[in-house]
Amino acid sequence: MFKHDYMEVNGVRLHYVSSGSSENKLIMFVHGFPEFWYEWKDQLREFGKDHFAVAPDMRGYNLSSKPEDVDQYRVKYLIEDLRAMAEGLGHRKFILVAHDWGGAVAWAFALAHPEWLERLVIINAPHPAVFQRELRDNPAQQKASSYMLMFRTPQAEQILSANNYEQLVKIVLGDGLRRGYFTQEDKEAYLAAWSQAGALTGGLNYYRAARIGPPTEADSEATNFAADLSSMTVRVPTLVVWGEKDTALLTGNIEGLDEFVENLTIKRVPDGTHWVIHEEPGLVNDYIREFI
Repeated sequence: MFKHDYMEVNGVRLHYVSSGSSENKLIMFVHGFPEFWYEWKDQLREFGKDHFAVAPDMRGYNLSSKPEDVDQYRVKYLIEDLRAMAEGLGHRKFILVAHDWGGAVAWAFALAHPEWLERLVIINAPHPAVFQRELRDNPAQQKASSYMLMFRTPQAEQILSANNYEQLVKIVLGDGLRRGYFTQEDKEAYLAAWSQAGALTGGLNYYRAARIGPPTEADSEATNFAADLSSMTVRVPTLVVWGEKDTALLTGNIEGLDEFVENLTIKRVPDGTHWVIHEEPGLVNDYIREFI
């Protein structure tokens, strides 16, 4: 049974969904672009059995606040949102599970606040130093990330929302609708979230605030979205689950990762894509269970 709540944290109002008793250990699930709390519905059901499972809508998304200033989507604010939410939920130590942009924020959180985390689980999201290397040195990753440059343009909202969000439906839901792991009900839930006033701009502002993407003539430096942090070494026990058929974030992002993570476990899913959470929810849950 899912419970919907709101919390005022760090100058914004965040909507979140929870399952399980707040007396249990906190496990927080953080979505990426262009998803929302609903990405984790299978995990909320599973881990709510014996944990306090919480999935927020990140700032800018769905039912949470959507600051207008692009600067308000810098990683340092996103980190603090999560820390303040955990504290507001009454927990000073928790398990953090995250995907895509949520994973980017989770890596940065682990670098900034290792004392708050018992375990870190990352699903198809690159460590900031490794991603900087791949964007700088790997032409294949540069090409795969070229969409990020479009996401930063003023035209991105119009392109992605045209024909009832046709591009986003194709990217996120298309294969799942064909293969049966997404339903029409799921599609309607995503369309409702994307249609919230300002929600598409909020999600795109993560890219704009971080200036994330491959080098260009005008901006030749590869981006490190956690460059403000003093160390790139993660000292929290970390599980990385990686769908190897991810066409946006290539497997180079897990090569050499052990140089930056002291206690690392990697689970490769050979047939998984960027959306492996939806394709193989049982497998993902099993990997998380085994790790925690």
